[in-house]
Amino acid sequence: MDWLRIPSVSTGGGDAQALRSAAAWACERIEAAGGSAEQVVVDAGHPMVLGHLRASSAPESLPTVLAYGHYDVQDPGPLDAWTTPPFEPDERGGRLYARGACDDKGNFLPLLHVACELARAGELTVNVRFLIEGEEEVGSPSVLRWLRDAELDADCAIVFDSLMADERTPAITIASRGMVQAGITVRTGTRDLHSGLYGGTVLNAAHVLTAMLAELVPDAEGRVRAELAAGVAEVPLEEREAWARLEPGAHAIASAGAHEVVAGAAADFHERTGARPALDVNMISVGEPRTIVPALARAHVSLRLAPGQSAEEMQAEFERLLRSALPEGAEVEISTERADPALFDPQHPALRLAVEAMERACGTPPALVRLGGTLPLLAVLARRGIPTIVSGFVLPEDAMHAPDESYRLESLRLGERAAHELYTALARLQG
Repeated sequence: MDWLRIPSVSTGGGDAQALRSAAAWACERIEAAGGSAEQVVVDAGHPMVLGHLRASSAPESLPTVLAYGHYDVQDPGPLDAWTTPPFEPDERGGRLYARGACDDKGNFLPLLHVACELARAGELTVNVRFLIEGEEEVGSPSVLRWLRDAELDADCAIVFDSLMADERTPAITIASRGMVQAGITVRTGTRDLHSGLYGGTVLNAAHVLTAMLAELVPDAEGRVRAELAAGVAEVPLEEREAWARLEPGAHAIASAGAHEVVAGAAADFHERTGARPALDVNMISVGEPRTIVPALARAHVSLRLAPGQSAEEMQAEFERLLRSALPEGAEVEISTERADPALFDPQHPALRLAVEAMERACGTPPALVRLGGTLPLLAVLARRGIPTIVSGFVLPEDAMHAPDESYRLESLRLGERAAHELYTALARLQG
């Protein structure tokens, strides 16, 4: 609750002093347990905490586990939408309500708390390195820049920044999608024109933009064109069979208040959201409700990439398709960002140990799932060959990023038991 009281908002420019305070809070806990910790700032960004707790005996012979989380939070939005103030944690009905309660202070806290508790008791059986950042909610720029040159001394990593399969079933995420996203600005003239005087004789920015987007949009079944699906890795049969344990796609779509893109799409929900690329036009802005020929049009488009695909290659193809529909006389600016997908081998010894540990902690075998979203850090860890256990105990009703964000006290207990079992189990990695 002390950590949640710190308004460590990173979005919208952030609260620099609060972010430093939240980082210092984590450093103090590591140092109080006998470890070392420092705040590292990259290019004037928000500090990330680099900490280290050594195993209680023979640390040189024991594996090193990287524990990752983030202390920054989203802006709370309209305060009158909250039942209680977002930075005054309130416990009611078996839940703790506050901004950051589930994302990610509460979710990550057990990894920090249990390691410190074991170290103080002289019972820590692995070396633990901490990477706790303050910019996850704004794309992790400092961490990604730092990782370009940093050597990660870790035999495996644990990331508690994800969800359960359901309120009784833990999950381990073995893959995440990458992304290419672009801001597109089309200009066809120096100013808007009267459609009666010029319509049909001059370029219309709205027409140009929609023709460009037509080169990208998915087909009637919601599938991207072949050029944007290049490189997709096949899904093993065992993993497909395991999807039967997950929430049915029809229920997931209906509970979100949405509708299938085409009849039958719900049956392929887990493949479409975790193992296939998907393109969405996120925003279009052009013109006014009067008789003009607009000279300026803007759009934002995102392409989620499936494991196996290259963000660099897909960015080049993405831009090629857009520019192929640009007529002479029109100008376009395309501003892109990209992140690679990640895929971890569920048969790796670290993940096999994790599956057993999570079952002991929760009483239910974890579901192996794929994340439809994008966590750039995971691609870096996968590229460096660091097996990563991505898990967490968030549920949809925790209202992540929304007013009245909360976290079950039961999720805190599950996280604590899971962290304890994971640290204990991963000591066997050197065998």
